[in-house]
Amino acid sequence: MKALEQEIKELIISSLSLEDVATGDIDTNAPLFVEGLGLDSIDALELGLALQKRYGVSMSGDKEEIRARFASVSTLAAFVASQRSEQAPA
Repeated sequence: MKALEQEIKELIISSLSLEDVATGDIDTNAPLFVEGLGLDSIDALELGLALQKRYGVSMSGDKEEIRARFASVSTLAAFVASQRSEQAPA
């Protein structure tokens, strides 16, 4: 999971053009929005698209489900990992 969390941090930085932020600056368990990294709703859309392109995950769900997935890097990593396991052939 650590490797996936690192990949997601790199994806956040590259997809949102956060030039002054390094992966080490992003706390895995800190909030991504408002406090913590301070992202906004436009950032969420861009990040959601980047996650869909990179990992092939579906961001469908109600507002609260989506908000919970984007709470932190660790929740995003858990979501991507769960989507990967669902998509894996049996």
